[in-house]
Amino acid sequence: MSDVLVSHEIPAGAAWSVLVRAGRELRLTALGPGANCSTLLFAAHHPVDRLNVPDTLKAQMSAVIRPPMVLMSDRGLALCSVTGSSLAWHDALCGHSTDAHVGPSSYQQDGNNWRRSARTGLLSELRKHGRDTADLHGCVNFFAKAATSDDAAGSLSFEPDHALANDWVALRAEIDVLAVLSTAPHPLDPRWNPQPVRVEVLSIPPAGPDDPSWAFRAESERALLLAKEVLA
Repeated sequence: MSDVLVSHEIPAGAAWSVLVRAGRELRLTALGPGANCSTLLFAAHHPVDRLNVPDTLKAQMSAVIRPPMVLMSDRGLALCSVTGSSLAWHDALCGHSTDAHVGPSSYQQDGNNWRRSARTGLLSELRKHGRDTADLHGCVNFFAKAATSDDAAGSLSFEPDHALANDWVALRAEIDVLAVLSTAPHPLDPRWNPQPVRVEVLSIPPAGPDDPSWAFRAESERALLLAKEVLA
């Protein structure tokens, strides 16, 4: 049985942040085709712990984020577990978009059609929490897919509209986490076609002894054990 505690729709091309308490679920739902949600994660009460994408991928032998992977911090601490998703691929290689990706734009020039990069939105939210540029880190682009091409350089190829409306992903917070999110398009998406994303925080039952994230890999179990020590 799950209860929705928080529900917020991030408009297309905007940003938002939310504190998720340990044991609760953060659920993201795409509200249009081609949605992207660039996401940063921080331990709410432990400043040294933030999402480390390279370690998360390397420890779990993956180049993408999918269930039941554990999202790990710099110290190998579990921040969140990916408990479910309608998609089997979420990009963690390409980072967030910058102003160079969205082109010159301003409110004075474009009014409500002002194009803001993920970097602009993420920094705006980080500053609300006393953080700044130094706190930007490798993100997960939920709902996006960028795969290696067949060319000799092994370049990354973006798949437009990988996500459809109502695709979703669920994360279980293993400690109190701050999630910072932007719905600006993926940096490899040549279009300016952002889509809104619904963010929900839910109360969920605790993980059981057969939880897939605990059983996924020895590295995942170790990260989850570290999180339990932090909570003890």
